[in-house]
Amino acid sequence: MTTLHPTLLTDQYELTMVNAALKDGTADRRCVFEVFTRRLPTGRRYGVVAGTGRLVEMLRDFRFADDDLAYLRRAGIVDADTAKWLADYRFTGDIDGYPEGELFFPGSPILTVSGTFAECVVLETLVLSVLNHDCAIAAASARMVTAARGRAVIEMGARRTHEQAAVAAARAAYLAGFAYTSNLAAGQRYGIPTAGTAAHAFTLLHDDEPAAFASQVAALGKNTTLLVDTYDIAQGIRNAIAVAGPDLLAVRIDSGDLSVLAQHSRELLDSLGATETKIIVSGDLDEYAIAALAAEPVDMYGAGTSVVTGSGAPTAGLVYKLVEVDGRPVVKRSENKATVGGRKVAVRRHKPTGTATEEIVVSQGVPDHKPNDRLLQTSYVISGEPAAQPPLAAARDHLRQCLISIPWEGLKLSAGDPAIPVTVVPTS
Repeated sequence: MTTLHPTLLTDQYELTMVNAALKDGTADRRCVFEVFTRRLPTGRRYGVVAGTGRLVEMLRDFRFADDDLAYLRRAGIVDADTAKWLADYRFTGDIDGYPEGELFFPGSPILTVSGTFAECVVLETLVLSVLNHDCAIAAASARMVTAARGRAVIEMGARRTHEQAAVAAARAAYLAGFAYTSNLAAGQRYGIPTAGTAAHAFTLLHDDEPAAFASQVAALGKNTTLLVDTYDIAQGIRNAIAVAGPDLLAVRIDSGDLSVLAQHSRELLDSLGATETKIIVSGDLDEYAIAALAAEPVDMYGAGTSVVTGSGAPTAGLVYKLVEVDGRPVVKRSENKATVGGRKVAVRRHKPTGTATEEIVVSQGVPDHKPNDRLLQTSYVISGEPAAQPPLAAARDHLRQCLISIPWEGLKLSAGDPAIPVTVVPTS
């Protein structure tokens, strides 16, 4: 695995604090930092934890290389003592948090980082850049999966974001329930099933549409998807079935009034004997567009731009705050940004039927255990060593179960209160 260059993932103010703390002797104080959000993005009723698996993987290689340190010294950002400390940097603390696929709400302590002040504070940008991105993608994707009502969704957003963000987005979308990604790097790295078809360029390359379809079928067989809207959709469908026969796997429509076109396409396919040929639609779909197609004969959706941009909420709004120093709670008292001090423990409370009713968060203590309570935090890193984690498929299943557990109002796409309330009990 390629070693990361932390100067690209560390803000200057973090190193300023490390520099000063090393000088005044506070760098080794035992501290606890927590990641949480004060509010969900407008219109959202839940957040989804995603990216912690990636974070732990990146933390393993989080080092300051010689050229990084030379730059920091040359730019006057750190002194010689701080550069020496950074050269030996290894995270030796603990990280606990909500498992991937868990839901979160305002005030949920989704990640807890504990260790010395210096080794924890230098991770802030890394932690927030990973979690704010992946949690935003996962929440948007989960809403699309819910809107799809059991129909498969393909992630197709690689051309609409940064090349590395595209791989992370594909992972988060798959965790959220997407069936496939078109991103081969994500397929290779995370074992995500891949899917894709030819673009309009392939049709335009050939002298006519039947020639393009014949070429694709000759190469891939009938278990492929033909893009039928380069010219006239109805004629495209006729050409597709004439070339591939009625057992063609699928046709894709990427433009136009998808509601009307899906209906007409299904009728035409059936009239041609292609009753089992699937209809895939794509083209700037988000959760609202997918929901609007719920009654139409669509078999699969392709979503791209709205996935990789969080469907209007490209960040989860997570913050990384110091809550405890040497066992003593510390708090920020700024207006509208006050924090609750002390390390938190959280449980999700449920009815006997399994419906979640409340999240209880206790500072410097443990919530009173009641029947059907579920402890939310798990260990990610213990004394600097990664703890064993469930596979991505398990996180995907966990989210599915979490979404089943919340009251049905929490799955609505309309704006409303968080799906369940969070009660934070401060230290006594």
